Amino acid sequence: MSNLPLNIPANLKISEEQFVLLAAANRDVQLELTATGELIIMPPTGGNTGKRNIDIEGQLWFWNRQSKLGVAFNSSTAFRLPNGAERSPDAAWVTQARWDALKPEEQDSFPPMSPDFAIELPYITQVAGYLSSSASQSEINAIANANLAVAQSATVTQS
Repeated sequence: MSNLPLNIPANLKISEEQFVLLAAANRDVQLELTATGELIIMPPTGGNTGKRNIDIEGQLWFWNRQSKLGVAFNSSTAFRLPNGAERSPDAAWVTQARWDALKPEEQDSFPPMSPDFAIELPYITQVAGYLSSSASQSEINAIANANLAVAQSATVTQS
């Protein structure tokens, strides 16, 4: 199968249900959805960014395995944020209590929550302006507040 370009009209808006179907039909494509229904197709990373991503994911996984405080996720996991956006940070973490409070079908789909901790690395092939527009201020504030609460309740050590 050859690659085909995808042209998306600027005014195209996609519902949450349509996004789930689209993402399921295109598992090899990194897709995100803004709170206003705009579809974002994320380009692949370069080698150095991929190297940094796996290092961060590994550190988060190792810390979580030792602390047993929650669940760690890689960049393949999309979260359905409270404002309706579907976002996939490079690495994310959720407390065990919040994860366990989800229904099994919510855990199998895009978890309907903001992660308690999230990391997003910029990379060379990223579309200009994505970082400034990828998350609304309320999304950034929600994650920052959750990170502060986690930092106050957990000790993280670095060797």
